[in-house]
Amino acid sequence: MDSIPVGVLAALVGLAGGIVLGLSARLGDFCTLGALESAIYGKDYRRLRLWGIVLGVAILGTQGLAIAGLVELSGSFYHSIVWNPLGSIVGGLVFGYGMAMAGNCGFGALVRFGGGDLRSLVVVVVMGIFGFVALSGPLAPLRVWLFPQPDATGPQGIVHDLGSLGIPAGATVAVIGLGALAWGLMHGPLRARPAMIAWGAAAGLAVTWTFLGTSWLYDHSLGEVLVEGPSFTAPVGRTLIYLMTSTAGGITFSVGSVVGVMLGALIGSVRRGLFRWEACEDPRELGRQVGGAALMGVGGVVAMGCSVGQGVSAFATLAWSGPVTLAAIAAGAALGLQQLIGGYQPE
Repeated sequence: MDSIPVGVLAALVGLAGGIVLGLSARLGDFCTLGALESAIYGKDYRRLRLWGIVLGVAILGTQGLAIAGLVELSGSFYHSIVWNPLGSIVGGLVFGYGMAMAGNCGFGALVRFGGGDLRSLVVVVVMGIFGFVALSGPLAPLRVWLFPQPDATGPQGIVHDLGSLGIPAGATVAVIGLGALAWGLMHGPLRARPAMIAWGAAAGLAVTWTFLGTSWLYDHSLGEVLVEGPSFTAPVGRTLIYLMTSTAGGITFSVGSVVGVMLGALIGSVRRGLFRWEACEDPRELGRQVGGAALMGVGGVVAMGCSVGQGVSAFATLAWSGPVTLAAIAAGAALGLQQLIGGYQPE
């Protein structure tokens, strides 16, 4: 830290975690919308059950290190800001619906762009812009008024709240983490794909790694670096700001994680022979994707995270916002998919 700026170190932590996540998406088929679509309409539950592997490993790893004193969960905004249930539900529903309209979440769009899909670049840019419209732009006052996010005055979250009822932290972590793993591994078709399981575990470990790395930097930088896990709504906007003017938005964990996902997806796409340039030939489809990206940007900021930011990272910290937002995102996406596949897409 005496020779390398702390922001660069945080970006390197994010870069490493992002590369693994990008590889997991390309080589292990880790995808939010794809998992829901395959399960609901294809009756193929492997990708959905893979979420059990990802979450189980992320929860056990992150919470185990937190109990050991190596991860400072109170330093993450999932625990340092009072949870707003309405924000999680409304933001999650809007994000999920937008995800279906756009054809991917922010993470999935970065992965597809890493594979040569230029349509996803449009989704990424629009989502990043509208995320900042809601975070600190014209919609920010309305968002703060409707969904206030005051600082927490004490511990909160699933572990703390169940602990107040006399349930030990270790028991809570074991039940939730091992339960998620068991839910995933109980599915025979998934067990028949050991490589898929391995990449799911790698994705969970990548999330744990980011919390470990940023916690170390948080302690040694006296709070200059926040404790973070991967998330891809506002961080995409921060990356765009850095690329346009690095003096206004310096290099951070967010920049590293976003670039890492694209790099990992590129490597995975080339390895599988899937890299190819694609563009949108249907203006109507592009318009739907742009509208979906805008909804994701706004919804992700209201919910304080996306399908990965809340659905995996916040879930790994056992913040209440994690499972609630993930359920809302799934519900919004299911509604959007029904509209598209059922033929109710507006002209």
